[in-house]
Amino acid sequence: MAKSHTQFVCQSCGHVSVKWAGRCAGCGEWNTYVEEVRAPAQARSFGRTGVQTGPQRIPDIPSQLEARVPTGFREYDRVLGGGVVPGSLVLIGGDPGIGKSTLLLQFSHTVAGRGHTVLYISGEESANQLKLRAERIEATHENLFVLSETDLDLAVRAVEQVKPDFLIVDSIQTVYRPSLTSAPGSVAQVRECTSALLRLAKDLNIATFIVGHVTKDGNLAGPRLLEHMVDAVLYFEGERHHAFRVLRAVKNRFGSTNELAIFEMKNEGLEEVANPSEMFLSERAERTPGSAVVAALEGSRPLLLEVQALVASSSFGTPKRMSTGADHNRVSLVMAVLEKRLGLQLQASDAYVNLAGGMRVEEPAIDLGVALAVASSFRDRPLADGDVYIGEVGLTGEVRSVSRLEQRIREAEKLGFRRCLVPMHSLRGWRYNGTIQVIGVSTVQEALDLAL
Repeated sequence: MAKSHTQFVCQSCGHVSVKWAGRCAGCGEWNTYVEEVRAPAQARSFGRTGVQTGPQRIPDIPSQLEARVPTGFREYDRVLGGGVVPGSLVLIGGDPGIGKSTLLLQFSHTVAGRGHTVLYISGEESANQLKLRAERIEATHENLFVLSETDLDLAVRAVEQVKPDFLIVDSIQTVYRPSLTSAPGSVAQVRECTSALLRLAKDLNIATFIVGHVTKDGNLAGPRLLEHMVDAVLYFEGERHHAFRVLRAVKNRFGSTNELAIFEMKNEGLEEVANPSEMFLSERAERTPGSAVVAALEGSRPLLLEVQALVASSSFGTPKRMSTGADHNRVSLVMAVLEKRLGLQLQASDAYVNLAGGMRVEEPAIDLGVALAVASSFRDRPLADGDVYIGEVGLTGEVRSVSRLEQRIREAEKLGFRRCLVPMHSLRGWRYNGTIQVIGVSTVQEALDLAL
């Protein structure tokens, strides 16, 4: 009979070592090795049960469209690429308390109301706790089954008994396989449980959603292999002190990874936001120095956001620079351009930049709005009312073109803005036929003269 052996496994990357070390040889992290007992190898079939096929010529494979199941959430369908693909495995991550379980419980109720059977397996809450939360958000459909279980083998038996169309496991760090000696949440358990759920989803054609915990760095806990195994990886994020939540796709085998969904957290659960631009600008104060409206693009959706800047005299030798929602490096670059090309003496001032509403935008198309908001606060003069600013700022002070300009302008026109300052290069050979006035600018100085 084969003996068990002790090994040390890194909890960050899954690297295996025969002896303990302070630093992982695979990822370089410190104090991540955990001792595990390696069970003797057993004969195991890795092939899929059922059909056995050999190599095929790709032109001979019949083409067929994947039938997608709508979730009842238009925003959720947008992120998934048009709906849920049967047999897919989707991983959803996010900070604790952000609303992952609430989102999945509402989703379960919605698809159950469309005639589908849903099995919700929770390793973190009891059945009574699930019932209390389900009653609060009114998710009590008769086609929704719940099970409080951490033993994956027993959970698989429940799946074979219920035969659901949708399976939800909350969370992958709490379930375990008794055949493995490592603790729940370890690299070996997470890898093996995810592999078992992947085979279950593909063999029985069950759309499966698993919840993953995140580390303090914001990355999904467990081995990086976890993200490679699943079909889609979604991040549910947002500031806990804001009511808005954003669902982003960072991997999607069945759709785009540039889409996002915006929800608002209420007492009754999550509610879709139909017009996020109007929502983000609803509390904007008019004719206030340091405030500018920009048009960002997230996937195929244009968003109008308010950029707020505050420039104040510094009490220390080194001025402070802070940014919330915008890329800190881009903000520093824009401020350096304002100092060098426009002559603004910002080296003795603290500067704070914020995207109102808790949104996070990394695209450079908001550079022009950031630059004008900082200049407006520095001069203590409000920008022209009814303006929207679009453009990337270069190191020489030029305003560079951005993608999908017409979509951004249409969103600004829909919300009643009167002028739109855009890169001059984007207007060459193109004219916008609408009521909003589109003005091309070549430099930040030219844009500032028009805005003030």
